[in-house]
Amino acid sequence: MTESTTPTVLLVHGAFADSSSWSGVIAELRAQGVSVVAPPNPLRGLASDAAYVASVAAQIDGPVVLAGHSYGGAVITVAGAAENVVGLVYVAAYALDEGESLGELQGRFPLSPLATNLRQWTYPVEGGEPAVEVRITPEAFPDIFAADVPREVTEVLALTQRPLAAGAFGETAAVAAWKTKPAWALIAGADQAINPDVERFGAERAGATIVEAEGASHAVAVSRPKDVAALIIEAVRATSA
Repeated sequence: MTESTTPTVLLVHGAFADSSSWSGVIAELRAQGVSVVAPPNPLRGLASDAAYVASVAAQIDGPVVLAGHSYGGAVITVAGAAENVVGLVYVAAYALDEGESLGELQGRFPLSPLATNLRQWTYPVEGGEPAVEVRITPEAFPDIFAADVPREVTEVLALTQRPLAAGAFGETAAVAAWKTKPAWALIAGADQAINPDVERFGAERAGATIVEAEGASHAVAVSRPKDVAALIIEAVRATSA
């Protein structure tokens, strides 16, 4: 396989995290000779975040496999329509349908503990009223986001979490790239941030190749980087010319 036919992996983090959450996965991928890019996800809205990720993908030479964690799954669902994207990997993530919002997908299932442990803040919007963003309360973060990660680590993650614009929950996906591109999905069996049934429903609807990570928290990329990387490598191999 040559560089031009072996996909680059573009990792998209979700809400309440940043690109460093992929550190263990990046190490595993690079050890296997896989090219990786892990840009920041702006977390300002589904359409704008997807446009940003799609623009990054479009500037990568050769094919790209997008891997999205959590809200990042919704982002890659839309950004995956970029011409050079050849596969999608959902990691404890939302796989939306075209015309569907996060709120609509979640509303079909019992809410996770995340819903009652969000704190609202505001941020300035040029030419308009302040907008609302949400983050997980620091005291609830360890159990909800990363119960299988050492406490001293989760306490730092709680303090450094990046908030999500509240408006993102109501935005609908303009396209569902999984309808035309192959998908893979890892379901975090003990996820307290997204109901695992939400992850599983979206993955099955997308026709994804599914791996179940029993007992894994929402932060499965942090706690089980080898498992996450293995699924991404499977997608890379399957989409390599």
